[in-house]
Amino acid sequence: MNSTSLRSSSEAKKGAVLRRVLEGAEMARALTRIAHEIIESNKGSKDLIIVGIPTRGAVLAERIASSINRIEQTTVPVGVLDVTMYRDDLGSQPTLAPKPTAMPDVSLDGKTVVLVDDVLFSGRTVRAALDALGDHGRPAAVRLAALVDRGHRELPIRADFIGKNLPSAKHERIQVRLAETDGVDEVTIDGDSQGADGRGA
Repeated sequence: MNSTSLRSSSEAKKGAVLRRVLEGAEMARALTRIAHEIIESNKGSKDLIIVGIPTRGAVLAERIASSINRIEQTTVPVGVLDVTMYRDDLGSQPTLAPKPTAMPDVSLDGKTVVLVDDVLFSGRTVRAALDALGDHGRPAAVRLAALVDRGHRELPIRADFIGKNLPSAKHERIQVRLAETDGVDEVTIDGDSQGADGRGA
């Protein structure tokens, strides 16, 4: 049975991995492509800031910035922006705990900020990120990069840079695992969504 095959029916019923859609090498290529697209869109790396949404978006932001630095022979500022207190569903998820925000020690004013998240879904996390970003400065432009766009948008938000478009059923859970946080690089479709958003922003 290959890596993308269905597992046993008993595992599937427990919400086990049904399909692996990205593995390490494929993910690396997708992130490198995003880095090239950001450079092309920005006409270089000048006045560029990469900001990740925790948890995995922050890791992906570091990887994308590293690729840009390697390509452009520069050092792009990288930040982490927690959006917990800006979410419109905070009242229904009182157990959500804020994560650290660590913005780069440069002004955002007049810069191009690329927000990075792992999965783009309803768009509500990104809306919260835009509100949070406004408390840190006034960028000239804000762009959005997502490793996976799974559709099912509830707000008029789209990604400018996408690693993989992945049509999915709303009840399915898209899970991004990264070596830094999970010990492996992969994207899987799991049997049942868990949590309020089926894993997505």
